[in-house]
Amino acid sequence: MKINKSILIISFFSVLSLFSQKIKSPDKNTFLTFSLTEEGVPSYSVMYKNQEAIKFSKLGFELKNDNQNLMDGFSILNSVNTSFNETWNPVWGEESEIQNQYNELLVNLEQNESHRKMNIRFRVFNNAVGFRYEFPVQDNLGHFVIKDEKTQFAMTGDHTAFWIPGDYDTQEYDYIESRLSEIRGLMASSITDNLAQTSFSSTGVQTSLMLKTDNGLYINLHEAALIDYSVMHLNLDDKNMIFEAWLTPDAKGDRPYMITPANTPWRTIIVSDDARDVLASRITYNLNEPSNIEDTSWIKPVKYVGVWWEMIAGKSSWSYTDDFKAVKLGFTDYNNASPNGKHGATTEHVKEYVDFAAKHGFDAVLVEGWNVGWEDWFGHSKDYVFDFVTPYPDFNVEEVHNYAKSKGIKMIMHHETSGSVRNYERHIDKAYQFMKDNGYDAVKSGYVGNILPRGENHYSQWMVNHYQYALEKAADYQIMLNAHEAVRPTGIARTYPNLIGNESARGTEYQAFGGSNANHVTILPFTRLIGGPMDYTPGIFEMDLSKVNPQNNSHVNSTLANQLALYVTMYSPLQMAADLPENYNRFLDAFQFIKDVGIDWEKSIYLEAEPGSYITIARKEKGTNNWFVGNVNGKSNRNSKVSLDFLDKDKVYIATIYADAKNANYKTNPQAYIIKKYKVTNKSKLSQLSVKGGGYAISIIESNKREANKYSEL
Repeated sequence: MKINKSILIISFFSVLSLFSQKIKSPDKNTFLTFSLTEEGVPSYSVMYKNQEAIKFSKLGFELKNDNQNLMDGFSILNSVNTSFNETWNPVWGEESEIQNQYNELLVNLEQNESHRKMNIRFRVFNNAVGFRYEFPVQDNLGHFVIKDEKTQFAMTGDHTAFWIPGDYDTQEYDYIESRLSEIRGLMASSITDNLAQTSFSSTGVQTSLMLKTDNGLYINLHEAALIDYSVMHLNLDDKNMIFEAWLTPDAKGDRPYMITPANTPWRTIIVSDDARDVLASRITYNLNEPSNIEDTSWIKPVKYVGVWWEMIAGKSSWSYTDDFKAVKLGFTDYNNASPNGKHGATTEHVKEYVDFAAKHGFDAVLVEGWNVGWEDWFGHSKDYVFDFVTPYPDFNVEEVHNYAKSKGIKMIMHHETSGSVRNYERHIDKAYQFMKDNGYDAVKSGYVGNILPRGENHYSQWMVNHYQYALEKAADYQIMLNAHEAVRPTGIARTYPNLIGNESARGTEYQAFGGSNANHVTILPFTRLIGGPMDYTPGIFEMDLSKVNPQNNSHVNSTLANQLALYVTMYSPLQMAADLPENYNRFLDAFQFIKDVGIDWEKSIYLEAEPGSYITIARKEKGTNNWFVGNVNGKSNRNSKVSLDFLDKDKVYIATIYADAKNANYKTNPQAYIIKKYKVTNKSKLSQLSVKGGGYAISIIESNKREANKYSEL
């Protein structure tokens, strides 16, 4: 890892009456003002290019069972200004180098009556601000429980927001685009059914929250480095347009339990007059600690297929038999049960996926439904639901492992916990060792349904600590982790790069449950992906699911070209070709892009971006001179116009464009696409149609002039 660091202490203050300090970003465009009111209330504001982005907003906490809250009555003991600049190399990512440059202000506060100490650390980056609270070791504050975090984000107006309902258990919602003043009226209709959900307010929303002002400022609110703390939501005072932090409680209704020394996660604000800067920001990663894993050679980006979509669509089942109304592990006799004939994870069927993966150059195969217990896995508040090591009679673990190994294919394990967290922790060492013994280097875990212990929330401090425990335990066994239904990521993959994916949003599976908005994928990179990659499971080619399962009338709200583009726009080092092999065999010319596209990047360039409307991204594959471009389109037909000036000046390339046909329609004609090849250079310019819910994908492969001259210039 290459690290270039420069730290400069600019100034040190030791005063008791410092009321206001300003700190600017390295490029001087973003600056933060910290103030202490006459009542001793800490507050801050943020400006960007002389425009107010965040008005003066209060900071502090209300504590449980304590008359002295950490909200007012503070004096400044001292403050320290520093600067920092480093370049670090992620194990995988959207680029091979990330610059971490900021100016910092650390303010040391003491409450006058209680003599409790609380520090606030601000970091101002180009186009972004992060701050957190720190509680040093002290006589007057050891153990304490936070009742409410009072961090505010005061808006300058009735902005346009891209939001999902505040919920303690799920982020699996379609995004709503509305004015802030409209959230209350739209909240009830925005809350759609889920297997576990707990909404809390008629104006509560989740982070990452994307906003746009009438003056053209883009503002994103989120958090970074969520460790041993509750997930932060935002609750809107829609009379004054002020968001306030709203922490997820535990089963008792308490927020975080704290022991000094301690600190909160970082609260982050990205602000720019160009939406592309939001996508390019790396503040979430930069506010996390460097990797705790010294040897990362075993962490590899993965392109995979799997026994999954056929169950989601209803063609196959996770369960082996229909004989049992209830299953008790260790007492249920599967060997004498009648197979239901729909079970997907059979030895022979999985071998078919292995053959397909090997034929087309994929790395791995995921198998869901291989282990006993699926007949009785959900909805019964059941503690001992899976043991994670016992296969069904029709799935031979050793035979599948040996067959996959002979084909050069890795297997991906599936651990569905059904929300029974104690049970998973009870079995986790044995389960991970079973994986290593049988050649599984990656696991997809799931937390569907209500959490056990009963009453616990998916996003409470207790559950956040569980997800971290599972991640660190996986690192001990050199296992890569992809957690579904877990907490949305906050950049922790910098510290634990074996976290190669998360779901934690409304993914492709909802296209089989009634569909998602056609512009959903033009919003996710501005919201969910701000904290880390998503296992979105793209690549669906058959949009009419009644052709997969006659009893499923759902429709995938996307064109085929849009599905190809997702491999570029929905960044993840873990990319699935999610559809059935037989559907790919029908469109092998389009499937070629999925085979070719990279999954680990040297450089990413954000060519066009407008949340809810369109995104166009170019990425250079690590270790090659090959580029890939993806465009996803939202609300209406649009001509995307981009320059290819990011290509090397002295090179010539062949560009293969996979695009919507003129008559493509995501509802009525989604499989209408065209494929064209051109000779391109860094002087080439592209104008390409994208229909509503559509897009295009381009592979740009370095060539020699003789080969490239076979094609016309773009």
